Amino acid sequence: MSTAVASAGTSRSAGFSLVELAMVLFIISLVVGGLLVPLSAQLEARQRNDTQAKLEEIRQALIGYALINGKLPCPTTELDPDDDDYGNGKAYGVEDLTCNVAPAEGYLPWKTLGVDQYDSWGVARTSSTDPMNGYWRYVVEREFACPENVCDGSVQINLSTGFTDILSVEDANGSSLTSSSQPAIAIIYSTGADVTADGENGTTEAIAPFMYQGGTATPSFDDITVWLTRPLLISRMVTAGTLP
Repeated sequence: MSTAVASAGTSRSAGFSLVELAMVLFIISLVVGGLLVPLSAQLEARQRNDTQAKLEEIRQALIGYALINGKLPCPTTELDPDDDDYGNGKAYGVEDLTCNVAPAEGYLPWKTLGVDQYDSWGVARTSSTDPMNGYWRYVVEREFACPENVCDGSVQINLSTGFTDILSVEDANGSSLTSSSQPAIAIIYSTGADVTADGENGTTEAIAPFMYQGGTATPSFDDITVWLTRPLLISRMVTAGTLP
């Protein structure tokens, strides 16, 4: 009998109780959860870096467009992926023929510029009812897209081209990121991981100056914004010989 009792005791000690199993599972879940958080943060950091790099390519493409055409492109406002002609002066992904109504705001004409159509969080659209998730937002100073309100390209940017819309950029604290004497002439931004225009980018003023938001991300602002200034564009045009 003593041998049987000893065997039974040995059998019980060799296994795990339900409490012990629950403790093991809890510890494993903590370890896995701790690994997932850094991986998620690394993924978002990589997505933001990739998007920032794409925005810089877009800024250079805008400069290249201006060197060729003597002006910046209008935004695209056509939302139907099946519309690929200029029936109404608009086509999907292609700059609108005119943009002389303030503010000249819409989406980046990615087909015109030959750049990626959306950011790291974008989803390709197949229908006009699909959301524009991740598609680049774009606003341009009208005097640099349609100089003297002429949008056919016959009037081009020159050294004296000034400002009508006053495109300004500020950070989350309300500090200006652009100069009052040399405001932005084009602003491009990604709506970030939440695919929603945040802060000043989520509203449009009725009259100039038109305010947008950039700078460091915050819990309520994850947009990524870049802009083009008049001095930079003019200097590139002079260097290329398209301006005296």
